[in-house]
Amino acid sequence: MACKRLSRTLASPVLAFLAVFAFSSASAQTPYYQGKTITIIQGREPGGTGDMRARSVFAFLRKYIPGNPTIITEFIPGAGGRKAANHIFKGAKADGFTIGSVGAGLISNAMLREPGVQYDLDKFIYLGTPNSASHYVFATRHEAGLSNLDKLRAATGVRVGAQSVGHDIYTTGRLFSWVLGLKEPRFVTGYSGPEIDAALLRGEVDARANIADTVAQRTPEWIDKKLVDFHAIVEIPKGEKHTHPLFGKLPELESFAKSDRERKVLVMHRAFRLAGSPFILPPGTPKEVAETLREAMRKTFKDAEFHKEFRKLTGDDATPLTPEALEKYVREIPRDAETVELFKKLAGADPLPAR
Repeated sequence: MACKRLSRTLASPVLAFLAVFAFSSASAQTPYYQGKTITIIQGREPGGTGDMRARSVFAFLRKYIPGNPTIITEFIPGAGGRKAANHIFKGAKADGFTIGSVGAGLISNAMLREPGVQYDLDKFIYLGTPNSASHYVFATRHEAGLSNLDKLRAATGVRVGAQSVGHDIYTTGRLFSWVLGLKEPRFVTGYSGPEIDAALLRGEVDARANIADTVAQRTPEWIDKKLVDFHAIVEIPKGEKHTHPLFGKLPELESFAKSDRERKVLVMHRAFRLAGSPFILPPGTPKEVAETLREAMRKTFKDAEFHKEFRKLTGDDATPLTPEALEKYVREIPRDAETVELFKKLAGADPLPAR
């Protein structure tokens, strides 16, 4: 009986050792990923800026992963990335063949304790992000006649287009509307990124927030033909001016803040956005497998061709964070209770809070 109890006691450590040994032995002979397929789950609709940012990585990730696996992508949109993040956390196998690319909402949704979050940020394995700096602008359709701040503030019920409650474009649009002092704005959701553009020009919505580089890349005619009016910009990081002559001259949103309370919210917003488009692995992914993918991502970010591809697809310069830098950044985002509560109101579906 004692021998049997000893055997059962030793079973788990021995099996764990054998699993690691098997992985190491297999790696020494045939790469773990050779002949295999990695699926990258995206928490967004296809075709938007987030999709392009993710796709800029794919070919280089394949290049630097030993065995050069096939890489495919699937989309699980909805709830500001929560559906995809929940799937990665609870439903995906932790074998290194499923990677998540969810968007900055991965971080903010969890920190703000949004409904439907079923994942723990501290248990994901972080692979880094190709972008950590970005600038957001607020635009209105020129035909709406809201060509300056006075006219914008005088209008009632300006319709602001967005993807879904919790999406970073939705939250940013709400933040612009709040700090600029719009009167009873309405937030119209249910679009993909390109669909908001079309809805704006059709007159279904009057305004939208968007990434400045996306505007310059995807809809340059908005600038060239003056189809929209631009009102303000959020610099991320603060103080970094946009290179486009028009966007570089826009007033920074913080210049309209009336109190420390409002400025703190803007600081938190910038912090969330700096998370970029994080790539993640399910909890429990073997350390050796995770390190293989983390090293492939480090090499990707150092590759000059990756930077060219990122600019080609997004119109922006890549501003990557390594796996270690992203992980450290997530751990250190401030979590002031009062600011969190105010930010939650701004990111939610209720009317904007009083200033």
